[in-house]
Amino acid sequence: MQRRPHRVVVLALDGVYPFELGIPSRVLGSAEGRYEVLTCSVDGRSVRTNADFSVTVEHGAEALRTAETVVIPPYDPALLTREVPAELRAVLASIPSEARIVSICTGAFLLAGAGLLDGRPATTHWALAATFSAWYPQVALDPDVLFVDDGNLLTSAGAASGVDVCLHLVRKDHGTAVANRVARSCVVPPWRDGGQAQYIEQPVPDTMANGTSATRQWALENLHEPLTLSELADHARMSLRTFARRFNEEVAMSPGRWLIQQRVARARHLLESTDLPVDDIAGQVGFATGTSLRQHLHASIGVSPLAYRRTFRGGAANPGAPVPAGQPREAAPL
Repeated sequence: MQRRPHRVVVLALDGVYPFELGIPSRVLGSAEGRYEVLTCSVDGRSVRTNADFSVTVEHGAEALRTAETVVIPPYDPALLTREVPAELRAVLASIPSEARIVSICTGAFLLAGAGLLDGRPATTHWALAATFSAWYPQVALDPDVLFVDDGNLLTSAGAASGVDVCLHLVRKDHGTAVANRVARSCVVPPWRDGGQAQYIEQPVPDTMANGTSATRQWALENLHEPLTLSELADHARMSLRTFARRFNEEVAMSPGRWLIQQRVARARHLLESTDLPVDDIAGQVGFATGTSLRQHLHASIGVSPLAYRRTFRGGAANPGAPVPAGQPREAAPL
């Protein structure tokens, strides 16, 4: 018996950014019929965008009452208000309590203003982080990440991070293989290294500052090896200190953390696509023991290898475990 598609409702507000408004339909709509994506406005009427045109939607806010996931795309920062108007509060209150809510960029301001992010981790566009923190000090803002998954509330940074968080939803719900196919269909990377730090305006580095890319590719091809920091620096023909600094500048994380992320991602792929024992998978991805793999997988996504395999082996459609806040980005195997 075929399972009913998961219903996603996108709330378009005045001043909405057209690009981000279309992301949920483009990404989730490419997930082989697993999602039904509807777009609504507060009153069912057309919505002004921040460009020189308006968009017509097919639904009013009543569609939110049937949503399993709600996505709030960004709207013009000039329209942001610290307090959420009563009409919008009523709209948010109509969302079922069990529904998952996802914001992109300035959409987080709406959630914070309505009190939905109080005491919880969140992110938004780096350029608006200072304003967000001043308005909503009760929210644990992390301006460095591309998105934060806090269970039923997910927030993401600007523009293309909407693609990242939607791919994350597919990966979380249906596994890496499905998410990778969606990414290929949309001609986007299935994951991105680092966080927002790499996009904050800063002086242009000299050409040598781009020197860790080849070493990262080499590391991915040799994940089964121990790969010490000294070996990575030697491959890049840099001193340890220079390599670590430039790696962090380019990827916005340390080489050690990046390596663990890649090993966990490769392990997830093997758990989904093979019947290899956990100890064998650990060896193939560079963890010394199966115990080490279990520890790192649990730290990353909160489940054991066997539980993860039961969820996603054979393309199961069961939801995955929540990803802890602060560890939102997940690398897919190359």
